[in-house]
Amino acid sequence: MDRKKEIQGHLFSLFTIFIWGTTFISTKILLKAFTPIEILFIRFVIGYFALLALYPHRLKLKERKQELYFAGAGLCGITLYFLLENIALTYTFASNVGVIISIAPFFTAIFAHLLLAGEKMRAQFFIGFAVAVGGIFLISFNGSSQLKLNPMGDILAVLAAVVWAIYSVLTKKISGYQYHTISVTRRIFFYGLLFMMPVLFIFKFEPDIGQIIKPVNLFNIIFLGFGASAICFVTWNYALKILGAVKTSVYIYMVPVITVITSVLILHETITGTAVIGILLTLAGLFISEIKLPARNQNK
Repeated sequence: MDRKKEIQGHLFSLFTIFIWGTTFISTKILLKAFTPIEILFIRFVIGYFALLALYPHRLKLKERKQELYFAGAGLCGITLYFLLENIALTYTFASNVGVIISIAPFFTAIFAHLLLAGEKMRAQFFIGFAVAVGGIFLISFNGSSQLKLNPMGDILAVLAAVVWAIYSVLTKKISGYQYHTISVTRRIFFYGLLFMMPVLFIFKFEPDIGQIIKPVNLFNIIFLGFGASAICFVTWNYALKILGAVKTSVYIYMVPVITVITSVLILHETITGTAVIGILLTLAGLFISEIKLPARNQNK
């Protein structure tokens, strides 16, 4: 792999995770005025039209069967992942969901090894995974928090991690078709919104226009729609194309770290010593998973 492109892939991954790690602030503010499904649908509608404005070219598929991969990516990465995560939060603690979602790279590694060429499972990935999850556990359950099992919510969170792993594998497969990344992302958004339509009738979807146009709400909706959805899904998909599903997915470990740091800087929340140790362990796990070990000398 070209070294310059590889560095570019890591930078895109870091940028994406930094933005995704701060989205909880916007979502927390918007939940005062909107339901989760309203926030979800509106942000991806904005994302879709933002991508259309950025690159208004129609994607012409080389083969009809490729449409199934786009539909699957939209269903898994947009509709199912966010719905499962949001519903899980209504049954269990946010700390439980945070830890469980962090196992997504584990499922990604398994699916990629089984379904994609060139995605090998390395021992250092599993060592890094164990160290990072230990760190994320400390970040999520520091202080007086306790781990309490809530079967329904925890199972939904596991399913969310699984469908994100499937999304990562499908997107890596799609990247092999050599289409423009913005066109690819926009088509995935289209299917995500399409599969979301029936859910709008099941859950309450009655967004208040008066609430939408309030400056604080409008800013956060645009941030989620244009920044966290349109821009970040493009940069994430581009990183997947360069680095592969496994190497890109381990950056998910950084989300709780970014969340803690931004909560201290923006919401002025306190950080405990336990959380600091957790952050260091998580970063160490990421480093272990990503570092390239020197090849063994075969001519001893």
